[in-house]
Amino acid sequence: MKKKNIVQGFNRITRRLCAGAAVLLLTACAAAPGGHPRDPLESFNRGVYGFNDALDRAVIKPVATTYRDVMPSPVRTGVTNFFANLQDAWSAVNNALQLKGEAAGNSLVRFGVNSVFGLAGVLDLATEMGIERHTRDFGHTLGYWGVGPGPYLVLPLLGPSTVRDTVALPVDDQGNPLSRADVPSRNAATALKLVNTRAQLLQASEMLGQVALDPYTFTRDAYLQSRRNAVYDGNPPDEEVIPAPGDKADQ
Repeated sequence: MKKKNIVQGFNRITRRLCAGAAVLLLTACAAAPGGHPRDPLESFNRGVYGFNDALDRAVIKPVATTYRDVMPSPVRTGVTNFFANLQDAWSAVNNALQLKGEAAGNSLVRFGVNSVFGLAGVLDLATEMGIERHTRDFGHTLGYWGVGPGPYLVLPLLGPSTVRDTVALPVDDQGNPLSRADVPSRNAATALKLVNTRAQLLQASEMLGQVALDPYTFTRDAYLQSRRNAVYDGNPPDEEVIPAPGDKADQ
């Protein structure tokens, strides 16, 4: 099947979902004139960002700091490896959907080796064997087949996203092996992953607060650039200049 036909298929599946999400979000707040062209919902996003930041300062960061100080480094590394191994399984599927045979094979081999010989992924033997990691999710897959990112969006608790990546979240959730676990185990694993990830970012977040005049814009720009680079495997084309909301188009 030609790539063009597959693109059309993906677009048919996601067009209505993306359009519906965009309409709901766009009606939630008016676009700020003169704002970032990829962030027409900046006022709304800053509100959610503020909520997330307040929750982080009050609850998540203190818990993550205690976790970092109490848990030995090898234990924290094992937790990181465990969740990365689960992501490798879903990455194998998404790399296959993107027709990237080598990357899909590497992801599948990584998952097999670490699951069988690495204590369910706690030990990352695949990296020691030189097997490259190619992390991909369904948002990447949609982007690969031509689905645009849509407006930037900050989600409660989850943080930076786009309309496309938000639409992809339910599919990513179903692709997570933990989704088959019972509810208490799944909730415990989700909480552990959140705390472990936040603990890894403690130093980076402190530096961000010190060097960034506006942490919101720094986070937004870094996220959008990172996702774009991932979709194009680190070699994105020149991005089309989009007029900022309120700007007049060139005549």
